Amino acid sequence: MNTGQEEIIHRRLDGLQIELPSWAFANTGTRFGKFIDPSAATTIEEKLADAAQVNRFTGCCPSVAVHVLWDFPEGLKSAGPASRLARELGVRIGSVSPNVFQDQDYKYGALANPDGAIRKKALDHIVDSIEIAKATGSRDVTPWFTDGSNYPGTANMRQHKRWFEEGLCHAHTHLAAGQRMLVEYKPFEPTFYHTDIADWGMALRLAKAAGDQAFVLVDTGHHYQTQNIEQIVAWLLDDGMLGGFHLNDRRFADDDLTLGSIDPYQVFRIFHEICFFEWETGRKADIAYMVDQSHNLKPKAEEMIQTIMTAQELFAKAALVDHATLVKHQASCSLIDAEECLKAAFQTDVRPAIAEWRRARGLAANPLQAFRESGYINRVVAERAGRTQAVASYA
Repeated sequence: MNTGQEEIIHRRLDGLQIELPSWAFANTGTRFGKFIDPSAATTIEEKLADAAQVNRFTGCCPSVAVHVLWDFPEGLKSAGPASRLARELGVRIGSVSPNVFQDQDYKYGALANPDGAIRKKALDHIVDSIEIAKATGSRDVTPWFTDGSNYPGTANMRQHKRWFEEGLCHAHTHLAAGQRMLVEYKPFEPTFYHTDIADWGMALRLAKAAGDQAFVLVDTGHHYQTQNIEQIVAWLLDDGMLGGFHLNDRRFADDDLTLGSIDPYQVFRIFHEICFFEWETGRKADIAYMVDQSHNLKPKAEEMIQTIMTAQELFAKAALVDHATLVKHQASCSLIDAEECLKAAFQTDVRPAIAEWRRARGLAANPLQAFRESGYINRVVAERAGRTQAVASYA
């Protein structure tokens, strides 16, 4: 690697920030059970403390996403104390996620529930979440919906669409200047016949109907197998509608596995499309990068550090693609040479350059090793002994 490539990596890493999810530091589970981690956080205070440690060792995770129902049980009253604590710990409250899928009232949906009172309850909660975001200084509100149906003939899909348009438009009117609503999609689960926001086109359609401050949120696990996620990213970028990512990996469906653990080349290709767009347009894409993983088996803080290190490596590789040469090969239909442009960048060992970037900014060259040597986990296990058995948060 030459000096010019190192400078590119250092410059791009300076601009990369990745948001941590509060719920990933708590005990999470599967449909079949939950495995207790003695170091798991049981309160928003502990979640913020763990997230602050990840930011301390990686240097690129200054914000923490929250789920209102799991993190702010007192609603708006919880916002001030949590924000103050986050600042004391060196982080801030990031995106705010409403929860309109866990309450028993949402058995038959939230914004598309046939019961108007339940639709209103869900919408009121989303509006309350927007107010919480205002109080915490958060830009993004990120609703996700389970609405749909499991059996043919049991729901009016056109009516569901209209209810969603109405609800999201109403929620949009409550956004402050500079705030955004990111509409997430998922092809199936827990509704298996039809899901109301099943793909990026539906999310795009609803976001545009909602208003100018609504954009699409891409969860990398929310796609069918073999789907070309980087093409979706390219189209949303071109339309100015890509608001953010929930980063994870999957083998089958929404597995919420560690980023890059299954297909690092796909993550690289996604980052490449973003870097290519920025090179071509000369402007930085306004994208919120957020992690959304269920750390059911791995130690939670360690997996989060592993995720961030992987993201930095794959982002650095994508930044090394020679776009000028790539464009020439694309124009001349030099297929092998164009593909080799990508492969050459992907196969570059960027770890020494990233280690140097960390040292230059007062960080440990190996964040995971430094975190393990810090003794933090041993301390919190001793402090949280017993509480993790009694309190378990499902994400």
